[in-house]
Amino acid sequence: MFVGSWTFIRNRALFSLSVSYRNLLRVVLLVSGGRYLLYFRLSPSTMNKRAANGGGGGGGEGCGLLERLPNSIINEILGKLELETLCSAACVSRTLRSSASQVLSSLTTLDLSSFSPDVQTLEHILHRCSALKRVTVDCLRLGDSSVRSFLGEQIEELNLLKGSSLSYQVLFSIGRKCPNLRVLVVELAGWDVPKIFTRCFMHMLNRCSYLESLCIKIRGSELDASGFRSSVLSVPNTVKVLKLQPLLIEDAIGFINDLPYGRNALNDSFDLSIPFYPLSPRFTLQKLSLVVDVISDELTISISNFVPLLVELDLEDRPCSEPQLPKDLTNSGLQRLGSCQHLIALSLIRSKLNCQVYFKAVNDMGMFLLSESCKGLQAVRLGGFSKVSDAGFAAILHSCRNLKKFEVRNASLISDLAFLNGALPSLVDMKLWSCSLITSESVNELASSSDLEVLDLSGCRSIADSCLSRVTSLHRLTTLNIGGSDITDGGLAIIGRGNSPITHLCLSCCKRVTDKGIALLFSGGGKIREKLLALDVGYIPGISDKAIFTIAEFAPSVTELCIRYCYSVTDASLEILAAERRFEDGNKLVLRRLDLCSCIGLSVKSYELLKKPFFSGLKWLGVGRTQLTSKGMAIFTEIREERPWLTLCLGGCEMGCHDGWQFHRADCYQEGLS
Repeated sequence: MFVGSWTFIRNRALFSLSVSYRNLLRVVLLVSGGRYLLYFRLSPSTMNKRAANGGGGGGGEGCGLLERLPNSIINEILGKLELETLCSAACVSRTLRSSASQVLSSLTTLDLSSFSPDVQTLEHILHRCSALKRVTVDCLRLGDSSVRSFLGEQIEELNLLKGSSLSYQVLFSIGRKCPNLRVLVVELAGWDVPKIFTRCFMHMLNRCSYLESLCIKIRGSELDASGFRSSVLSVPNTVKVLKLQPLLIEDAIGFINDLPYGRNALNDSFDLSIPFYPLSPRFTLQKLSLVVDVISDELTISISNFVPLLVELDLEDRPCSEPQLPKDLTNSGLQRLGSCQHLIALSLIRSKLNCQVYFKAVNDMGMFLLSESCKGLQAVRLGGFSKVSDAGFAAILHSCRNLKKFEVRNASLISDLAFLNGALPSLVDMKLWSCSLITSESVNELASSSDLEVLDLSGCRSIADSCLSRVTSLHRLTTLNIGGSDITDGGLAIIGRGNSPITHLCLSCCKRVTDKGIALLFSGGGKIREKLLALDVGYIPGISDKAIFTIAEFAPSVTELCIRYCYSVTDASLEILAAERRFEDGNKLVLRRLDLCSCIGLSVKSYELLKKPFFSGLKWLGVGRTQLTSKGMAIFTEIREERPWLTLCLGGCEMGCHDGWQFHRADCYQEGLS
């Protein structure tokens, strides 16, 4: 069942609508200054009669009241709905079906990123949408021809996500069909040869001369970095936002040095170590994001010299071996970024994707120099700085008084001292990943930021129950990640009594949590019981069917549930989650995403619970490394045919396939090999 609700104000009137095509449809009209109530109810018997007559809008009191409403009001109400709820409303009556068709035909923005449509579903939706200007599509199950079907001169913003089966030729098609494009985001898997990419990419750039934002990400093959050769890259002067992944470091430097105003302003004898500010830049790049093989001083020097108007800079590298000087980032290179005086967001991440490496040539002095020259920073992300201690990180926190977002990853020397000396800025988003020296003392200090909305302490294994009282008193906190910490069932009891409106909670790898803790979490009378949308209890040996029963009975708002690697979960858990359980307020548990990866306690017979009518709202299901996959691909093919809106992941990806989409191919998907 799809249920949509919203509230909006128009002409001194407040309309609220709830749509449920199984048993109830109410339209409530409350006019300010009076108390006029109009509603109608469709009972199950009425719905069955109408379905027997073709599903249309036959007679009846409810239908009559609906048809007496002006079409303009119905259309405006339906126009506020998400796509799924709009389609559900269209199932109720001919009146709503007609209005839904009108709404679809007038849509200028369409977002299909919340699920992975197949070819037939995409065609069914798009043939009704003739006025689209902004399109976002999850392309996990789509090929080039499906994308070409909705390209056109009217498209101004195009976001093609998880294009595991899209070839580089799709870039050629975009250039040929979308000359008025302003914003382009394309995620591709590296299946073709770099020469094809270069040719198609160049064609697209030459044809799309109005581009203002360009993001091209290629995943799955580092060799495709050579496709972004600086010698042939000609980004339009109109581009203000540029994100490219991946690049070789020499190509990144060559590209930056060849920016339009840089080519003509410098001669061969120019010294790159001296800051240069062009008088009349024609290329007004404001946001730059690059994923390269190695971040070096030469790269940061080029950025500071040739892109001085940057507002946001995001650099990530993925070395395959330990970088050696001078091909590495040092204090001097970090200091040069201070020349970008407009910078408000800075991200420097050394990934451990290919090997265990760190920024070993940067220490506290580099952070001191950066903090003195970039005091206007509002967002800072730092990953892999193993030689920076509390003093260096504290310098950033205390110098950047407008700082709202602060993230540190894999910093072995940061401890509680970084947060105990001096007042902290009014942080909104705080992330400390795999910082082993951080304890509850740091968390107590961070909780003094009353504006905190996101607190992510993943992998901070010294975090204990003692800090959770302060954390759960934060009235704006919506996301809490304490995965891998030392919290116990008693800590979950504290969270359960708290006043924080937590919507996303991650407890993954909290080894001391048991079924009892989950019961305490939802029986404390706090806000989390009614607010929680996403819960991750994966990799916890103490989680069994009893915990899942508690979630199904007392957590009506949960739409995303991760129980991967919970070996004690059995078919009984799947049965209770599949059952349509209603709560006192009339709501029911409607899961959108469910991760069962490596739940070895599930039997082969449990596949019957994945078929209709169970899990009617499910969009993503992970069943990799379970006994279900031993049943054969035929059952999954049947499930996919029944539910074209459902993405089945058999490969063990994390929730939503955000980490492994590049290995899913549409042709393999149809064969059940994804």
